[in-house]
Amino acid sequence: MSSNLAERWAELPDLLAGHMLLSLAAILVGLSISLPLGILAASRPRLAAVVLNAASVIQTIPGLALLALMVPLLGGMIGYAPAFLALMLYSILPILRNTIVGLQGLDPVVREAARGIGMTPRERLWQVELPLALPVIVAGLRTAVVWVVGAATLATPVGASSLGNYIFAGLQTRNWLSVLFGCLFAAGLAIALDQIIRLLEVAARDRRKGLAVAVGVALSALVVITIAPRYVPAAVFRGAGPVVALQDGADTLADQTVVVGAKAFTEQYILGALMQTRLEEAGARVDRLDNLGSTIAFDALRTGEIDVYIDYTGTIWATVMNRSEPINRNAMLAEMTGWLYAEHGILALGGLGFENAYGFAMARDRAEALGVDSLADLASQAEGMSVGGDAEVFSRPEWVNTRNRYGLGAMQTRAMDAAFMYGAVRDGQVDLISAYTTDGRIAAFDLLVLADPLAVLPPYDAVILLSPDAAANPALVEALSGLIGAIDSEAMREANRLVDLDRQTPDQAAIWLSDHLQAGAGGNQ
Repeated sequence: MSSNLAERWAELPDLLAGHMLLSLAAILVGLSISLPLGILAASRPRLAAVVLNAASVIQTIPGLALLALMVPLLGGMIGYAPAFLALMLYSILPILRNTIVGLQGLDPVVREAARGIGMTPRERLWQVELPLALPVIVAGLRTAVVWVVGAATLATPVGASSLGNYIFAGLQTRNWLSVLFGCLFAAGLAIALDQIIRLLEVAARDRRKGLAVAVGVALSALVVITIAPRYVPAAVFRGAGPVVALQDGADTLADQTVVVGAKAFTEQYILGALMQTRLEEAGARVDRLDNLGSTIAFDALRTGEIDVYIDYTGTIWATVMNRSEPINRNAMLAEMTGWLYAEHGILALGGLGFENAYGFAMARDRAEALGVDSLADLASQAEGMSVGGDAEVFSRPEWVNTRNRYGLGAMQTRAMDAAFMYGAVRDGQVDLISAYTTDGRIAAFDLLVLADPLAVLPPYDAVILLSPDAAANPALVEALSGLIGAIDSEAMREANRLVDLDRQTPDQAAIWLSDHLQAGAGGNQ
């Protein structure tokens, strides 16, 4: 527990600063758009209806979906930009609505009195209307702040650094301390900002300039406290020498920065940590972008936002290449390798040596009671049964083809986080799950992976993929080449088990896996 706590504290400066920078920038830009737009629309009812309806439509889009939509809209860019754009759009409605409502709700007598003493429209706006409406406008700003700070935790899957990193990684590895850190600090940040702006509302209502100045100082102090630790240690303790990006044709990785990506599940965290170790041993500085979605990770590699990540042949085949026809493992790997290089300049460096396929698993005692050994046995019993899977599986060709070929359309589908699937099928909350075949919980929970007699499910060999720039760097290629063909399914399953069941961290499991590989290499000499 103590090492786990120490790791969480060590991650806090970067994640808290990223969360604050992202949230604050989105709120400030949203305010600069919605406030003048609200002032303009307040005296024009038709315009007010149009802009409020448009802002309301944006607000109805789930936060995670809005964030994900920004990636293709920005040409595949991940990280800060799509997260900022989505959160900025999310901040507009409450400020815009309260600005319009605050100005339209003023007593007409007040406006008439200001007009009667000879005030111009501009003077009436700045000296009478806005001061009177300011408490309502600030109340809308408070709402926007709480919404944006909360929604910023969802920025992790698009590659933006935020307190959501704690939550997503913690859920996948069942590290509840990590989840608690993310929730507490995100809530604490939202409460702190809300209370600061509440005081600003009081200052506006009571015309207390001194309080307004104090609020500004408090907000500045909060920003400095949350952001400074991210940068001061970097400047003081990292030592001399600039960090440079990858250099094509370089024969060493010394002082180069390599960005390693990983998807949002245990195995990916472990393999990301393993690659990080190999690259750092070769002299590179490594940045990690974890918790990426499948398509987001590939697009980030294609555009050079990340340099390397591990994907699976079946995922590239079905999701990226849009191919659904069955093909054997070796042919798929060869065709995928050629297609990636020809279409995108991406180098498939080679397979790691194991396959992590989709498989459909049942509790063994449940399968035996029903007389089920294969997916074909389920067709006659699908009515009334339920199947659980991760967030994306039910829209993937693997499930669609399995459902159609085996006649499982009557099954109820239940999407859930991958961290909860195995416990759900073990405890009888669902009848079947879409399991990952290298997951250590299959054996630990005594689950039976059902046979696929029609060979519907494609192969899923784990493959190292390099961006076009990374592929042109021989030192990087050399540093990772030692992993090709070095990891078998048993070793990967054990590494996953260390995290999922023994509660070790992915970094600890990566150390075990690295030691296991070195011991194997030594034994082969």
